[in-house]
Amino acid sequence: MTASTSLPTPRPGPVLLVSTQGGHLAHLLALRGWWEQQDRLWVCPDTPDVADRLVGERVVASHSPTTRNLPNLLRNARLAVRLLRRERPSLLVSAGAGVAVPFFVGARLLGIPTVFIEVYDRVDTPTMTGRLCGPFTTRRIVQWQSQLAFYPDAHLVGPLL
Repeated sequence: MTASTSLPTPRPGPVLLVSTQGGHLAHLLALRGWWEQQDRLWVCPDTPDVADRLVGERVVASHSPTTRNLPNLLRNARLAVRLLRRERPSLLVSAGAGVAVPFFVGARLLGIPTVFIEVYDRVDTPTMTGRLCGPFTTRRIVQWQSQLAFYPDAHLVGPLL
């Protein structure tokens, strides 16, 4: 099974790709063969890394940092509600990190399917974002057999990077 075949076929509306910079973004970029065929919108922090990697893409800036930052969590929650209502995405896909949480909650409330990709470097324990997004996740993708121990309902696709 590959990551592309594990992703649901989107219904009408853009695919919303939510990420922080760095490795989380790299996981989503690895799915380029899938998402470049979709109408899409990115939610990422306004950093040089993101600007460089998403040249020519439609990007909405999220509030960063997200880790242990309550004001930015609230700002991102407001952004999620506004953006999810305005764009009505067909699907939300994320590999984390913290910015994903309010988007997954909002998507669940609006009946928008979600996909969470657990990152490749957490093989022994789930990520905090993976645990927090879990109750709001429609489909979970993991990259290592060992990750199925804590996500038994996940789709194993193998390493993306």
